[in-house]
Amino acid sequence: MKTEVPYKIYLDESEIPTQWYNVRADMKNKPAPLLNPATLQPLTMDDLRPIFCEELNKQELDNDTPYFDIPEEIQKFYRMYRPSPLVRAYFLEKALGTPAKIFYKFEGNNTSGSHKLNSAIAQAYYAKQQGLKGVTTETGAGQWGTALSMACAYFGLDCQVYMVKCSYEQKPFRREVMRTYGARITPSPSMTTQVGRKILSEHPDTTGSLGCAISEAVESALSQEGYRYVLGSVLNQVLLHQTIIGLETKRALDKYGIKPDIIIGCAGGGSNLGGLISPFVGEMLRGENEYKIIAVEPASCPSFTRGKFAYDFCDTGMICPLAKMYTLGSQFIPSANHAGGLRFHGMSTILSQLYHDGLFEARSVEQTSIFEAATQFARVEGILPAPESSHAIRVAIDEALKCKETGEEKTIVFGLTGTGYFDLYAYEAFNNHTMSDIIPSDDTIAQALAKLPKVD
Repeated sequence: MKTEVPYKIYLDESEIPTQWYNVRADMKNKPAPLLNPATLQPLTMDDLRPIFCEELNKQELDNDTPYFDIPEEIQKFYRMYRPSPLVRAYFLEKALGTPAKIFYKFEGNNTSGSHKLNSAIAQAYYAKQQGLKGVTTETGAGQWGTALSMACAYFGLDCQVYMVKCSYEQKPFRREVMRTYGARITPSPSMTTQVGRKILSEHPDTTGSLGCAISEAVESALSQEGYRYVLGSVLNQVLLHQTIIGLETKRALDKYGIKPDIIIGCAGGGSNLGGLISPFVGEMLRGENEYKIIAVEPASCPSFTRGKFAYDFCDTGMICPLAKMYTLGSQFIPSANHAGGLRFHGMSTILSQLYHDGLFEARSVEQTSIFEAATQFARVEGILPAPESSHAIRVAIDEALKCKETGEEKTIVFGLTGTGYFDLYAYEAFNNHTMSDIIPSDDTIAQALAKLPKVD
């Protein structure tokens, strides 16, 4: 076995996983079921059929199958940009003067610039297999919308994207990439849907949220024959597809006999975090290993650290199924911070249950702090990170500095979910010292939580 660890650990093409891992199969306490908003009863296949693709519905509801085969056509597409590298951050270690060993799994080496393509291509594949005309979706920062537009172009599907209004305005070039791939982009909330008009009548100056955009995308899918809704995070099916990240990470570490002490991921809806940590959590659930896992979320939208574990609507318009999750309330609309991909009021039901059971911890950080970490990382590692990814960078640096104080040689692994080259307005605000931190008050959160649905 090799002892010297290279700067980048690449797996061979033959080592790319051919199955996704379903962590629910190893969970003693399964995630609570999604509820039908009309009956408050657990969703069935018949309930889901008008919303999602048939095969994705099966993946969504399956709590027992540990592995799902990745279809050959998806495997071929993965090989265009996978395996992604696991990078040893030697220069960051040197800059920090830490004895810690720092690794990051870099998911930005594709045109979408993020990990989102891992699930986008899978969902587009199943839509094409079902003979659909197209799909609708929402996007926050734009990574998911970009990934889905790429996947739909590949399979010849129509792609309609509702983009959170503040991101639509802050990131015009991300918008143009989606249009280049053939997607139709609508700033959300909009006047094109009934729920959008309702939200605007109640909050005319709103900058939007993922919850708003989800409502519009679902309504749009339900009103068009031959269309289904697809989602870039939160859902069980999405976390399943994203486990390609964690499975590759584990194989790369095993290749050099490395066992991580700390694993860190940013948390918005849960796709990246769940994808990265699931194989490691599986080992913990089976009693094979122990890890310290840290979820990092924005202080402006702190669902884990300040939310409530309860049933809530997944969307602001309250037309989607209810999920038992850590939530700030579906009526909570976060400030227009620059980490658009993390501006969701709730969290994956899988991750919520794991967090509730004490399998990992959560921290919230302010955006000025994460941009300080992003800038430090960019200057020594040569990659301009996305604001979302920089939440994980912030805590990875914090943990490495703790090792400097104690002299402990811990191994830290974090997920670098994507690049920040479409986030330059945010970097401009930081460099001009005009960026501020807007943290919701206890009263604001309490008001939103007071509107949680009454579920026994």
